[in-house]
Amino acid sequence: MGVLALTTPNRAGVVSTGAAVAASDTIPSTVLGSKGVILEIINGNASPDVMTISDASITPSGAPAAANGPTVTNGTSKVFHVRPEQVDSAGNVTVTHSVTATVTYKMYPKD
Repeated sequence: MGVLALTTPNRAGVVSTGAAVAASDTIPSTVLGSKGVILEIINGNASPDVMTISDASITPSGAPAAANGPTVTNGTSKVFHVRPEQVDSAGNVTVTHSVTATVTYKMYPKD
């Protein structure tokens, strides 16, 4: 399990090459800020990446929210908004992947 690192853009620009994912990664509440983060998954693998992004929030009706289970098709990228409300009791949002070889991520603050 890895902890996903945040890349914070600045006025001069920041090089963002992406970093490898693990089968299970976490995004700690300390990097989510008040508005969350933008998480991009880049799938360079020959197979689709079936992911899960945990969600410990509550729906407007008071029911537990369901985890997001997106698929990132091979050779494509998807961008997700991960919100602070998704953090579990351990203080994390967990992101799992069905494939990891040649799958990378980029993560930026939403603030």
